[in-house]
Amino acid sequence: MINEQIRDKEVRLVGADGEQLGVVSVKEAQAMAREQGLDLVKVAPKANPPVCKIIDFGKFRYEQTKREKEAKKKQNIISVKEVRLSPNIEEHDINTKMKQANKFLTKGDKVKVSVRFRGRELAHTSVGRTILLEFAKDLEELADIEKRPKMEGRSMVMFLTPKKTK
Repeated sequence: MINEQIRDKEVRLVGADGEQLGVVSVKEAQAMAREQGLDLVKVAPKANPPVCKIIDFGKFRYEQTKREKEAKKKQNIISVKEVRLSPNIEEHDINTKMKQANKFLTKGDKVKVSVRFRGRELAHTSVGRTILLEFAKDLEELADIEKRPKMEGRSMVMFLTPKKTK
């Protein structure tokens, strides 16, 4: 809220140079801001009394968006990549999928490893669990198991996360 939008009776006022001017009435604060050719901006509405600052609102908004963009740059986005296996997968195929998961983990992504069961394969879910645990064991120097193998519908799912480097 700025200038006339502020409806409180009293506010704690902070000057343009950052000095505390104490608790004053809103009318007085608005007059002081107008006198300096600046705006009265409510910076902490939840405080008691609310804190208002005398600043140039355009410059304030510009700096705020600049800070938000800077924070967004530093943000690390982790995506989840999936590797699908089947219960009767061959050794070479597992190695290929392992290389793929290895690549995802080194990039810093989480990996969802799933074994899809079809038809009679559902009777032998222990085979899928064994495959997933072997897969995790082979990648243990790169990854930690975030979520152990668990049945979800017709597939068994396990999540791996990259190991934290110290």
